[in-house]
Amino acid sequence: MTEVLTSEQRAFFDETGYLVLENQVPADIITAIRDEIARFEDIARTMTASDDRLDLEDSHTPNDPRLRRIKLPHTQSDVMRDLMYSDHILGPARDLIGPDIRLHTTKLNMKKAGYGAAVEWHQDYAFYPHTNDDIIAIGVLIDDMGEENGPLQVFPGSHKGPVFDHHVDGVFAGAVLPEALGLDVKDAAQLTGTAGSISIHHGRILHGSALNRSDRPRRLLFYEMMAADAFPIMGSMTKWDGIEDYNTRMLCGTPTLEPRLKDIPIRIPQPQPDVPISIYEIQKGLKKRAFGTAE
Repeated sequence: MTEVLTSEQRAFFDETGYLVLENQVPADIITAIRDEIARFEDIARTMTASDDRLDLEDSHTPNDPRLRRIKLPHTQSDVMRDLMYSDHILGPARDLIGPDIRLHTTKLNMKKAGYGAAVEWHQDYAFYPHTNDDIIAIGVLIDDMGEENGPLQVFPGSHKGPVFDHHVDGVFAGAVLPEALGLDVKDAAQLTGTAGSISIHHGRILHGSALNRSDRPRRLLFYEMMAADAFPIMGSMTKWDGIEDYNTRMLCGTPTLEPRLKDIPIRIPQPQPDVPISIYEIQKGLKKRAFGTAE
């Protein structure tokens, strides 16, 4: 028995590694999240550099505030924390990875109209390998998302293939170039939808998103999570402060001390570059970019 997904949807996710569910989050919650974003944008006006709460565009100034990420929004916003624990999010998650689920991280990626930063092609699992890959990221569309404003793109089925080498000159750079892997970006699927829809993608699927060249914003709230029996491999970028802290991240179900091992490819994201821990900063180690940079 499933809570939300049909057998056809589960089969589609298993085959392709992604899924889009329309109108999954009520409109009043989306409105409340937009109000929260406006609050954080006001805070950004007082900042001159990124900190442990907010990640700013390189072109940000206090007079022209440009916020590209709210870090760990569930720790900064009751609205986003409550949504994380709701059945709007955990219902489809349980249908895909089981009843016992642990939080990995949260983030709200923002692309302002006309320049919002791209995220280069990568696999989440390259950043945080675990003992098994029952790992998903659920994205809540805060705005209508079309092909013109930098939606998430994925290579269907790539979650069943290798974990690609995300290093440049021996240092982890957090990204790959599809053409170097023999992939054609024309084969990527664009995860578009209306505000309140959610996207779900597998931790091993190759994905990225282009600059926002449109005249409207594109904001996407991510809840990343894994089965409770998926434990981080040494060298992973997963935060580990001991089992007691790890168990506080349970979203539902029961924790375990018995990792489930799966025969899957693994690469360790080491050594790390000497930059702030941010995908935007880490990906600056690329010598060539697929999507370009914001102005």
